[in-house]
Amino acid sequence: MATFVLVHGAWNGSHGFRHVRRLLTASGHVVFTPSLTGLGERAHLTSPQVSLSTHVADVTNVILYEDLVDIVLVGFSYGGVVVTGCLEHVADRVAHLVYLDAFVPDDGDSVERLAGRDGDQRIAVGDRWLVPGPSRRYDDPAEAAFMAARRTEHPRRCFTEPVRLLAPLEEFPFSLAYIRATADEPDAPGSAAFDAAALRAKSSGTWQYREIATNHMVANNRPEELTTLLLELADGAPMA
Repeated sequence: MATFVLVHGAWNGSHGFRHVRRLLTASGHVVFTPSLTGLGERAHLTSPQVSLSTHVADVTNVILYEDLVDIVLVGFSYGGVVVTGCLEHVADRVAHLVYLDAFVPDDGDSVERLAGRDGDQRIAVGDRWLVPGPSRRYDDPAEAAFMAARRTEHPRRCFTEPVRLLAPLEEFPFSLAYIRATADEPDAPGSAAFDAAALRAKSSGTWQYREIATNHMVANNRPEELTTLLLELADGAPMA
């Protein structure tokens, strides 16, 4: 039995992982899918003060208060920056760290900076404290309708605050994996940053790398395939 902590992306909530959560739970594993402050079912808590540090505390506190150890920590999209920030507090409780089509920051990076590697990819943060999300595609119209009805604007400070990382990811003792969604258009939001993270993983002997042939909304479009990959990692199987 493994313990999974699945961290969702921007403009989203824990409901985005509901299919994967069900599949992992049915396989006998323990699964936590915290919703970040101001998003998902916690949208009523949004404010200009919500920041990356707020979301790092959200996830860190779940891990500490539930006393979780040897976890598979998964960050999707913006969630990649969140799980990276959590390492300052709970790195010793992580067995496997998985980035799912996610931003992979170094110390001092922010989402705005990572997305701005290519001017056409830059997130339009602007001056408003709430940032509207880009449109995303789903394979199933019913899934698209479900997700659209629950999509929220995202607090600006989450994208501009830099992450704190005490050492390069490759120096931590847990395993690292990157899963890239390969069916997005090259100009899709965040695509350049995700490609750069995928190249980092593929070029390193420290990382394991996998691909899923769907667009960015992996957990919604391919939950069975994603669940299989996560279980392989939890079992220690090679992800060549």
